[in-house]
Amino acid sequence: MAVHKPTIHDVAAKAGVSKSLVSLALRGSDKVSAESRLAIENAAAELGYRPNAAARSLADRRSRAIGVLVLDFNNPIFAQILDGVQEVAGENGYNTLIVTGSADPVRQESELARLLEFQVEGLILIAHRLSAETITRISDERPVTIITRNDVTGANVDTISNDDQAGARIAVEYLISLGHSHIAHITGGDNQISRDREKGYRDAMHAAGLHDHIHVIVGDFTDSGGYRAANELFASYPEATAAFVANDLSALGVMAAATDSGLNVPTDFSVIGYDGMALASLRTLNLTTIQQPLVEMGRLAVAQLLARISTPNIPNVSVQVDSKLHLAGTCAPPRK
Repeated sequence: MAVHKPTIHDVAAKAGVSKSLVSLALRGSDKVSAESRLAIENAAAELGYRPNAAARSLADRRSRAIGVLVLDFNNPIFAQILDGVQEVAGENGYNTLIVTGSADPVRQESELARLLEFQVEGLILIAHRLSAETITRISDERPVTIITRNDVTGANVDTISNDDQAGARIAVEYLISLGHSHIAHITGGDNQISRDREKGYRDAMHAAGLHDHIHVIVGDFTDSGGYRAANELFASYPEATAAFVANDLSALGVMAAATDSGLNVPTDFSVIGYDGMALASLRTLNLTTIQQPLVEMGRLAVAQLLARISTPNIPNVSVQVDSKLHLAGTCAPPRK
């Protein structure tokens, strides 16, 4: 026998009010008295009534949803950013629809098209690989807030990013302060964040008069990429006593490669990462890193996106947050 699902009419009958008053109450209208609202909420809870979000969207002509594109789910920092995104979205009565396109720009664009089909009111892009032209075109349809990049501009585009060059300089200057001079850098590949962090590394080495010791190995933002790049580093630059690695996930691969090569971290070889992912603070990893305020970046992104949704023609905003050095157990003075 089919189970009868309670409807808005059932809630109205049980609460002793009209259907339209129930609809107003469920949308949070201030036109409903506190007494009626309580009766409606109690009736809905007792009946197990769930509002039809699709029908409500049609009535309001608003989806109350924002779309989120994440590069991938393999890097734990994206989960931390999403915590901030969902916190502020929920506080403001918005749902989030989350998709991933890996590192493939074509797939990412396809996933964004799917989000637009669901009539999301705005888009948040986290560590994407889309071209500036693609983002500008999408922003003609919906407001866009980008997290982690600030190299894209447009009338309907805001950015929340970290000063990657400054963070990289902090990392290298710390290694220099410990006495290291043979400091290598393992990059995050061909993308703007990686290029900025490499520039910060080079600037710090030049400022310290260590331009002859600059040694860069191309990697990527994965642990396997860090492992491969570290083995290449040990073969090509055996004098290296430390490495600044483009992100934490890759730094974990570097640490594994060092161990497999018979090196003790940090006694024989120091490693410093970038991002501040929560996983890196575990006692078994204890990674020294440049820490970004990841959850706060997610919060700021949603707040800015909602501001633009409510007031489309406000001036563009480009927020650049500060990072800080998180000291742990993977850096030490070089062995005498």
